[in-house]
Amino acid sequence: MRRARPLTGTPADHGFSFPPEWHRHTATWISWPRPEGISFPGRHHEAIEDIAGIIRAIAPREGVNLNVPNANYERLVRAFLKSRKVPLARVAFHHIPTNESWTRDHGPAFVLRRRRGRTEAAVVDWGFNAWGGKYPPYDADDAVPSRIAERLNLPVFRPGIVMEGGAVDFNGAGTVLTTTSCLLNENRNPGLSRARIERYLRDYYGQEHVVWLGDGIDGDDTDGHVDDLARFVDPRTIVIGIERDQADANFDRLKENRGRLAKARDERGRPFRVVELPMPRAVTHDGQRLPATYLNFYFVNGALLVPTFGQRARDAKALAQLQALLPRRTVVGVDCRALIWGLGAIHCLTQQQPRF
Repeated sequence: MRRARPLTGTPADHGFSFPPEWHRHTATWISWPRPEGISFPGRHHEAIEDIAGIIRAIAPREGVNLNVPNANYERLVRAFLKSRKVPLARVAFHHIPTNESWTRDHGPAFVLRRRRGRTEAAVVDWGFNAWGGKYPPYDADDAVPSRIAERLNLPVFRPGIVMEGGAVDFNGAGTVLTTTSCLLNENRNPGLSRARIERYLRDYYGQEHVVWLGDGIDGDDTDGHVDDLARFVDPRTIVIGIERDQADANFDRLKENRGRLAKARDERGRPFRVVELPMPRAVTHDGQRLPATYLNFYFVNGALLVPTFGQRARDAKALAQLQALLPRRTVVGVDCRALIWGLGAIHCLTQQQPRF
């Protein structure tokens, strides 16, 4: 197999930048979970039902690239998805082994540039250490970006530091949104200052400006990924989860982050439009709080896929609010009650391959 071609310098040096999630996609990458993995103890058979539902929602709109360990897994997964009425003509299988299924964090970051009238792409292969070394082994996950770059014959940038896709969100105009609780945590890149982290975000994602939030939501084992907390839906609009119950563990931290956003400015010094989205009622399993949130949504071509949790009124309110913000897209609720047992939902599971 050909090796991924490393590039010297940074993506910004070469004119690359990370596009917003609503940029047109060629496909979505997903790593299929193994029964022996640690993400879904005792509930793998339930979690893959939710994953099939997500793929069934994506496939009519864009391709799905599925990472599986080998040909035998491909045969089993193909048969399962067929039995769940997933349109397999839009699903491509890749024999790329992974430790777990959270492609948002271990997958490639595709950066784009316009050159000589055409769009070109490269892959940023950030380091991955399983959210601060919490869940070894993670060597297979760490190798995924370069493996995918090899298949697509794309050049690769290697920053040499740890970064996770769920820790950052982009407005497509030069601003990246993130949290101090995750990116400044010593279990990721010990010794790197806030200024150095900001430099990496500018150089390797091709951004101009960083907006920092504080702590993430209760039950999130990633130390506070922003994709559970607050997200861009257009260059000027951020939606943030809000908890109305003062006794809930999320009340104070969401209120504090809402205050930060009120003071935040975009890459041109303008205030953002901030829209408050309700949080679902606390979702627990065996006494453990799970990071259920409607903010873990995912843009696909022509639609927005939003996790739902069997809470009829709150699910409906969140979907209606997002639909009002995105009238040109179809907002689709996808049941994630089993998937959230793995401490992630739709955005955590997926990684977009933008069209180039």
